[in-house]
Amino acid sequence: MTLNLTKPICFFDLETTGVNITTDRIVEISILKVHPNGKEESHTWRVNPTIPIPAEVTLVHGISDADVADKPTFKELAKEVYNIIKDADLGGFNSNRFDIPLLAEELLRAGIDFDMKNRVSVDVQTIFHKMEQRTLSAAYKFYCDKNLDDAHSAEADTRATYEVLLAQIEKYEELQNDTKFLAEFSSRKQFADFAGFIIYNKDGEECFSFGKHKGKTVNEVLEKEPGYFGWLLDADFPLYTKKVLTAIKLRAFNNKLI
Repeated sequence: MTLNLTKPICFFDLETTGVNITTDRIVEISILKVHPNGKEESHTWRVNPTIPIPAEVTLVHGISDADVADKPTFKELAKEVYNIIKDADLGGFNSNRFDIPLLAEELLRAGIDFDMKNRVSVDVQTIFHKMEQRTLSAAYKFYCDKNLDDAHSAEADTRATYEVLLAQIEKYEELQNDTKFLAEFSSRKQFADFAGFIIYNKDGEECFSFGKHKGKTVNEVLEKEPGYFGWLLDADFPLYTKKVLTAIKLRAFNNKLI
């Protein structure tokens, strides 16, 4: 079968120096771009993260400092990567909670103003967990009856993720072959930022999800405690979270001028 697409979708997977979306870096990225006409294009890059790869992480994905010493940095690859994904929705395995937030950080660090305003994301892991509660290797075996022999290779994981989604759509009648539906089905909580520091309440207002102002609207906090905004920008929060906060503050300022 083929995905019912109205625009391209890029399935992608990252291998990284760790799991902290603020401080860790990409060491390998693979993108499988699927077009509405069924055409596929695949791109894979090894990346010099500019920071050491911990030995325990190398044991997971098999990529060492020596393997990427002569590879381009992500900043050098950023425009090429962005040009591939800029017109597409995104798909991945645990991508909503990890791969997309970390990719956004890398793009923002490279000076590319990435956001999700005109795209949706399909998280195949969330669909899988709602249906079966397993891992990618188990999902590949369960849905495709294949062994993921090269697990933790970005290219192998990317291809497996795409094949699992196709098999999921065939298996479950309640899953519509529609990217927007799949994105909504695979979403978890409604976050204003990728990392989940800012969430929407039942009225659609942005609220803090952490700290002393947990549950309060961002507008309320910034109005009553303007210094908190400066503290947030100086603190160790993801760049995308800071971008969202700045947009909220600017929106509130502009509303006052109206």
